[in-house]
Amino acid sequence: MRSEMRVVCLWMLCCSVAMLCPTVGAQGHLLDKPVTELCLKCICEAISCCNATAVCISPEKGVCGIFRITWAYWVDAGKLTIEGEQPDSEKAFINCANDPLCAANSVQNYMKKFNQDCNDDGEMDCHDYARIHKLGAYGCHKDMPYKYQSVFEECIELYEEQSVE
Repeated sequence: MRSEMRVVCLWMLCCSVAMLCPTVGAQGHLLDKPVTELCLKCICEAISCCNATAVCISPEKGVCGIFRITWAYWVDAGKLTIEGEQPDSEKAFINCANDPLCAANSVQNYMKKFNQDCNDDGEMDCHDYARIHKLGAYGCHKDMPYKYQSVFEECIELYEEQSVE
């Protein structure tokens, strides 16, 4: 339970900082942020239980960080970096994917780039972003894996219930 609280606190801190400070990508472009804090939290929960200890050490491992970002996803998101690191440096991808703020900003950029109505409900919202994140920009109309979908939906419902109370 304590580790869950630490992850939630870390997540809240990262999101609070992200909302207060404008974020500049590696190319100097200000990021637009179409994904809400709640949506990012639920995508994180669904994809990795926001497990910040399961980091990668090399791109060959496949996926990295709390959002389980791949190298190709990171490239499509604009090769964001942390602390002024050059996007073409050997560890730029790993460092960004394992940094909650940089990874969240990469998700934001990816969603802005590939924003679409994946579930054909006439809206582009968190449900579409969750599909794009898990299934990719060109596969988001496919069926979602059961576990990912159920954790995502439970998370959304939990936070919606809390905001009503």
